[in-house]
Amino acid sequence: MPDLYRSVVALMATVLLAAPSSAQEISAQDLVRQAVDHFRGLTSYSQMTMVIHRPDWERSMTMRGWTAGDDNALVRVVEPKKDAGNGTLTLDGNMWTFSPKINRVIKVPSSMMSQNWMGSDFSNKDISKTSDIIGQYEHTLVAQREEDGHQIYTIQSIPYEDSAIVWGKEVLVIRDDWVLLEQQFWDQDGVLLKTMEASEIKVMSGRSVASVLRMRKTEKPGEWTELRTLEVEFDTQLHSNMFTLSNLRNPRQ
Repeated sequence: MPDLYRSVVALMATVLLAAPSSAQEISAQDLVRQAVDHFRGLTSYSQMTMVIHRPDWERSMTMRGWTAGDDNALVRVVEPKKDAGNGTLTLDGNMWTFSPKINRVIKVPSSMMSQNWMGSDFSNKDISKTSDIIGQYEHTLVAQREEDGHQIYTIQSIPYEDSAIVWGKEVLVIRDDWVLLEQQFWDQDGVLLKTMEASEIKVMSGRSVASVLRMRKTEKPGEWTELRTLEVEFDTQLHSNMFTLSNLRNPRQ
């Protein structure tokens, strides 16, 4: 009986978590929530390579990252040697950086969250992986199509008037297995400033993941930054001191 019970529970969970077959079965808000939960999990650990491309040069760095819940994230550079140890901690909406060269932890003011991270096309906000887009935007499903056997949803997300958000709107393209295929960032005047596009979708740690994310600015088409996921583990056990200023400065994991 216990085995039968577990089988029934597993079957029910599969049905309840199955991807939607039509727009009427899930709201735009739920689509965004599911996409954010999908790439974060309850907790996650990942190894990534970030490639910064410019017309006359290119450089890369290898990083390790951890997340927990909606608002806690830690990213640490491990290679190349000159950048190793640089880290960024996001905790309950606040961000700190650490540089071994100056041996200082510095709090990042909210006014600098839109600044480039480590000279890349990703901002501090992008790297922090916070879930502000869930609660501080109004989401509207504006298009739906079928592609390669998947339903593809296009969602327009506009910040609430009292939200501390720099964008005029964001546009998200989400696949029915919760993979975020594209994210557009528009300013207050309706100008598209930058776009993040996903590619090389693979099954990693039991779920579909876009293993390559490319961020590019509209006004500089020859420049881009790619975040390439080499390994990811979801719902992994993290030590209790992971998301602390002490661990940011003196790594324990």
